[in-house]
Amino acid sequence: MATNGTKKHVATYTDAQPTQISSILSGGYHHPLLRQWQNERQLTKSSLIYPLFITDNEDEETPIDSLPGQKRWGVKKVVPYVESLVAKGLKAVILFGVPLAEDAKDPYATSADDPNGPVILTIKALRVACPDLFIMTDVCMCEYTSHGHCGILREDGTIIREESVRRLAAIAVNYAKAGAHCVAPSDMVDGRILAIKQGLLDAGLAHKCMLMSYSAKFSGNLYGPFRDAAGSAPSFGDRKCYQLPPGGRGLARRAIARDIEEGADGIMVKPSTFYLDIISDAKELARDLPICTYQVSGEFAMLHAAAEKGVVDLKTIAYEAAYGCLRAGATLIITYFTPDFLDWLDEQ
Repeated sequence: MATNGTKKHVATYTDAQPTQISSILSGGYHHPLLRQWQNERQLTKSSLIYPLFITDNEDEETPIDSLPGQKRWGVKKVVPYVESLVAKGLKAVILFGVPLAEDAKDPYATSADDPNGPVILTIKALRVACPDLFIMTDVCMCEYTSHGHCGILREDGTIIREESVRRLAAIAVNYAKAGAHCVAPSDMVDGRILAIKQGLLDAGLAHKCMLMSYSAKFSGNLYGPFRDAAGSAPSFGDRKCYQLPPGGRGLARRAIARDIEEGADGIMVKPSTFYLDIISDAKELARDLPICTYQVSGEFAMLHAAAEKGVVDLKTIAYEAAYGCLRAGATLIITYFTPDFLDWLDEQ
């Protein structure tokens, strides 16, 4: 009551300006749990795939300067490391071979599927040590060829498609025979999905080995740290004639459609952050297939560099990048942040 004896007016909701009921959104995300519920796709440990670089030195454990927190591993060192991550909830890895021996590289990538080479030995060791772990293998020739390109070359430096496809199919089948649950060809040579699928069928393995195609892999400036880690930089030229140009959205759509027809069981887009429209296209074209994207080495290194400069918070920006991929349509993310996410997701 007012002191002069008059009744003071107290505003009520009826005095407010008329508002559309549907315009009030903040009640739906005021709580931390509600903010998670607003995510159309949840980031989970099952969404994550951890890339590992495996060398032919079985005792290797060498930090990679250009990839913060990442290492090159030998089979004896990588197994206990992966076991520690599996204990935290790691579900899947993808293996990249890094041959270091002087005679490990030749024009035909002979050592790629060497039974005593790093990838096959690691597949077998992880199958024993971590029986529930899903093991993917990158299938490419660039780490194993003396010229650093992803296929067998003519004298003019161009790829001989038929020979390259046969060799890639043989490598993939041998990885599957060793126990890989998934083979993922990243070479971008035309026709290799059909050849690998046929090879898996002929070997009696197509029913238990997934074929994940790097259908939309773009050439660009984001692979430098990976090439440092894998020793896969080409000795001449570049890969622009068999990796997609950054503006080639139509080419990416055609490649995705082709690989579905050739028998791919999943589709990958690489890189991720700058190609969210391609991830969305992949989800549209491959509606019934898992869509994977690779947050490549340059993307990972850039986020770390920005965090070191105080421009961003590393954990926050890592989540933001991951959810961008999920919103665009990805269901799986290959990321070097995987060990961090295994801890961060437990903190939620």
